[in-house]
Amino acid sequence: MDMSLVAALLSAQAGAVQQQVATATLKSNLDSQKSAVETLLGGASKRFRLRMLHPASAAASISPRNLKFRQPPG
Repeated sequence: MDMSLVAALLSAQAGAVQQQVATATLKSNLDSQKSAVETLLGGASKRFRLRMLHPASAAASISPRNLKFRQPPG
């Protein structure tokens, strides 16, 4: 077997391994980002569902007496 052919085969194998590692790393990163987004949106979507189920309680939670206004400096 010619040495240039051996070098080409080894190079192709190394490229395939590198591609597999890159794909696995990308998938891991995407899974981590998905988990973070679901965590961040999880609480918001839960509150949204509760407000859709009980709109009166949501309206009461934003009544003027519950709002706190900052006093202007002076």
